[in-house]
Amino acid sequence: MANPVVSTALCTCSFGVAPMPLTVSSQQTVMMGSLPAATIMDNVCTTFGMCSSLANPTVASATAAALGALTPMPCVPVVPAPWAPGCPTVMVCGKPLLNNTSKLMCAYGGVIQVTTTPAMTVQVP
Repeated sequence: MANPVVSTALCTCSFGVAPMPLTVSSQQTVMMGSLPAATIMDNVCTTFGMCSSLANPTVASATAAALGALTPMPCVPVVPAPWAPGCPTVMVCGKPLLNNTSKLMCAYGGVIQVTTTPAMTVQVP
């Protein structure tokens, strides 16, 4: 079962080296556990540290300059679309709620996903 995502959830990119906390900017009225609930439109990513995708022009040029040795460069994600699929049955301010099974695609080929969210529930046996 998918869990809702809230502000400060940690996200990772398949080509990045460091997690990034999610910032909720699509709405500020609906709270879950005293944190703003995320929607599929919360796709503003700051950085995942260093990027190792050859589709990233800075990585490609640094790798070429190093005679083909992969040379990671600072990550500047380019995310042209919202998270998918989200939770189409739960709307937050007119937008689908973001859940922890959703993915976000970077234009450089990276797959961004939620790894830890404060809204996760823990079942104790």
